[in-house]
Amino acid sequence: MFTRTENFRQYLSYYPLVSTLITFTIFLFFLDLLPILPEGILFEKGQGVNLYIASGEWWRLVTPIFLHSSFSHLLFNCFALAIFGPPLERLLGSLKFTVFFLITGILANIITFILQPPTYIHVGASGAIFGLLGFYLYLVLFKKTHLPKQEVKTIYTLIGVGVLMTFIQPKINITGHLSGLAAGLLLASLFIQNRRKR
Repeated sequence: MFTRTENFRQYLSYYPLVSTLITFTIFLFFLDLLPILPEGILFEKGQGVNLYIASGEWWRLVTPIFLHSSFSHLLFNCFALAIFGPPLERLLGSLKFTVFFLITGILANIITFILQPPTYIHVGASGAIFGLLGFYLYLVLFKKTHLPKQEVKTIYTLIGVGVLMTFIQPKINITGHLSGLAAGLLLASLFIQNRRKR
């Protein structure tokens, strides 16, 4: 499920929305580094700042998904999306996959806004990435008869490692990670049901 055998051109062709999300995220990261825009403007206008969200800047519930604080942060999340995204884009279709990714990321940011103090600041696609893990958790809990046993073990291991690292690594939006996971788990059945009706 998670082993990719496609070459680069095939990957872009088979998983256009995963590829687009990764490309757009990388583009924004390097755009912020180049002397094209005022220094730091993307973070100034796009990072999740609870105080500004409370003042009416609701776009900050969406834009943090595409911003990353460091190259390692960017690399980790893009790698995770490149691995976890393709099976779900294939399962749901490109449009539904993108909607699922964005909704879980936004819900993670909404819960972060509700539970964290006004001074809390965050960026990153981790809430949406954990939303994908939540979808896989739904599959192994309720649809595991459709999955090979080895894949079930792999999914449990990946989720366990992801949750563990959430609490070990410093400067992690724990609220965003866990709420993204929960959102993915709860919404997965709706997306699968809609797929069946097509």
